[in-house]
Amino acid sequence: MTVHTDPVENRSEIVFLYDAVDANPNGNPLSGANRPRIDPQTQQAIVTDVRLKRYLRDQLDADGHGVYIRNVQEEGEQYTREKLLEDRLKEVDPDEYDDDGELAGVVFQAFLEESTDVRYFGATMSVDLDGKYGSLPDHFTGPVQFSPGKSMHAVNENEEYDSLTSVIATQTGKEQGGFGLDDHRIQYGLIRFHGLVDEHAAEDTALTAEDVERLDTLCWRAIKNQTISRSKIGQEPRFYLRVEYATESFHLGGLDKDLELDRTDGRTKSDDELRNVRDLTLSVDSLVDRLERSTNRIERVHVTASDVLSVSHGDEVGGPEVLYEALEDRLGTDAVHVIDVYDEHVETLPN
Repeated sequence: MTVHTDPVENRSEIVFLYDAVDANPNGNPLSGANRPRIDPQTQQAIVTDVRLKRYLRDQLDADGHGVYIRNVQEEGEQYTREKLLEDRLKEVDPDEYDDDGELAGVVFQAFLEESTDVRYFGATMSVDLDGKYGSLPDHFTGPVQFSPGKSMHAVNENEEYDSLTSVIATQTGKEQGGFGLDDHRIQYGLIRFHGLVDEHAAEDTALTAEDVERLDTLCWRAIKNQTISRSKIGQEPRFYLRVEYATESFHLGGLDKDLELDRTDGRTKSDDELRNVRDLTLSVDSLVDRLERSTNRIERVHVTASDVLSVSHGDEVGGPEVLYEALEDRLGTDAVHVIDVYDEHVETLPN
């Protein structure tokens, strides 16, 4: 059994952007038609943190990490939470421990070792397996939390999809028939998330520095790999930044709001005209300025952006290199880590 020995020392703050083209990034089942969640006042698309965490959990599972909160099928039968917990504790033999306190410690460690998602996001525990393994806490508070995401602009539902009809051949006479798919999607949305990794809560779930580093590739690949259902396809990661702070119990906060759509000189189309990432330019001026003012409190900035994302800083407009060079110029080359998602993710996979 592996023992976590690399604790999280300081806080991290995350900004993550992905977009959706002709997709439903987060349907609302209470709407009666699973329509996209849209703020009625601002017309911004909304994606809950629960939806984002589901993508991340599914990617952790696909990568071979132990995941406690998941939906899986085994021989056609749905896993129960009791079965999932037993799987997490399969290496623990309660008969080997006479002392209940020692058993509880072993169970606690084994559960967290085999439940990577709980180390990140926490969990509410409602299973005790009849006391066979002692007791686990009622809940774990996750050290990694995201605020609900919102698009950086107003969105429009695609009316063409509202009335989408699929033509089928009926069994009687093979006539053509049709049925409404009740398919609701937005035309385009660039969705912005803000996240935080709390070093104090990390102690409670045994989250490690390696776990935090895994987020730098996990978020990106989760959107790439886990948005393949019919209503979710059309989503792509566009920007990821994690600020690793050097000062305990400190973070700037609200870094996501320091990113803006560059509306100068017609660089970004109007909200009604936005259809894909090539219709906009992301201004990073405020973000870079704010990070520079706290250079002495920042250990390192980990960043990556899509090759087709247009970025502006001052009078310069170009691809992601504009952002990378601005950060290196203001913070120092050693303080900026440009993430190579597909090379680096291999290092975070299970042995």
